[in-house]
Amino acid sequence: MANSDKIASPRRGSRLSRRLLLAGTAGAAAAVAFADRAGAQTGPSVPDDPTRVPGQPVAPVGMRSPFEHPVRLTPAPVPAFTPLEQLYGIITPSDLHYVIARGGIPAIDPTEYGLLIHGMVNQPTSFSLDDLKRFPSVTRTMFLECAGNTRTAWKGAPPESTVQELEGWTSTSEWTGVPVATLLKEVGIGAGASWALAEGSDAGALSRSIPVDKLLSDGLVAYGQNGEALRPEQGYPARLLLPGWIGNTNVKWLRRLKLGDQPFMTRYETALYTFPEADGSAVQFAFVLEAKSAITRPSGGMTIPEPGFWEVTGLAWSGRGRITRVEVSADGGQTWGEAALQEPVLSISHTRFRFPWTWDGGEAVLQSRATDETGYVQPTRSQLVAARGTDFGEMFNGIIGWHVATDGKVTYVES
Repeated sequence: MANSDKIASPRRGSRLSRRLLLAGTAGAAAAVAFADRAGAQTGPSVPDDPTRVPGQPVAPVGMRSPFEHPVRLTPAPVPAFTPLEQLYGIITPSDLHYVIARGGIPAIDPTEYGLLIHGMVNQPTSFSLDDLKRFPSVTRTMFLECAGNTRTAWKGAPPESTVQELEGWTSTSEWTGVPVATLLKEVGIGAGASWALAEGSDAGALSRSIPVDKLLSDGLVAYGQNGEALRPEQGYPARLLLPGWIGNTNVKWLRRLKLGDQPFMTRYETALYTFPEADGSAVQFAFVLEAKSAITRPSGGMTIPEPGFWEVTGLAWSGRGRITRVEVSADGGQTWGEAALQEPVLSISHTRFRFPWTWDGGEAVLQSRATDETGYVQPTRSQLVAARGTDFGEMFNGIIGWHVATDGKVTYVES
């Protein structure tokens, strides 16, 4: 479990002016006001005056400051949760990107790697990693999210839950690779081919049926992440990316695409990832992630030390496109105010929002509500229950809340 965070007071003599917050420079002010607890603890010894002591030599690979130590939460061998509350902007550092790996993380020699495209194609072909890199590449910034993200919220998460525990199965990276459409053009799509089996090289050989139309529209076989090669836990040497679709369709360690004229009915779309509806029916191929948001600071496990101006900040995202609006409430959803969206606001990417808030020292419940470019508005938990029933579990995108007590302690509260 991650250590609790504490929001430290501004230094004596400094003030957060309302004009500064409303002028759009609140991020700089909040950087002073919101200090991670780790940074406030006693750190490595440092000279009283660094200008009088030679610094450390430059290393071949850069390291974080010894005063900064964000870590993923790893309660079991399979998952790792991103520490959203410790990050800035929208990009997740590669080594903090969330991980789901049901069969563990395979070791793959890139010189032996091959992506086979076969089935209903004109010319079955195996592409090496070097082959993939020969094609014109594209780079796009997009989020990934596990379908099970926030699933503990509908079950009744404990008050001490943090945003990392509730929302940490989502991350945004800059991805580089070759469009799947380019590869399918090379092999030639056979008449009648409408689905593809995407299969990974992990011990569980995770596989999903993907409509060919999706692969052609914006599917990507990625080999780069945030300017470097994929990390092993992110699918090295190459993975499938399907913008806006649930995490496990974005098959890691991709080893083959087999085209066919119908879904392949794998275990991951029959025994798993089939979602119940309120009327007793089930949705078997639910792919698109709906609009969602989460306040990351202040959030569970933090403490606000004194009343006054504090910036509320967080992330919003949607698998259907751009976020167009985020609203923030401090009274449990009775009234809402519009937050500022921090540039860049990208399609199918995390969007950072900021909201200046005056805490009067009384009890408060902080919530955020996102709207995307399709007009979809993030629902409450009760609206989701009415639509899906009480046992939906996966793909929960309901509003969550943070209770602020009179002593400044922040805890999770069911919305």
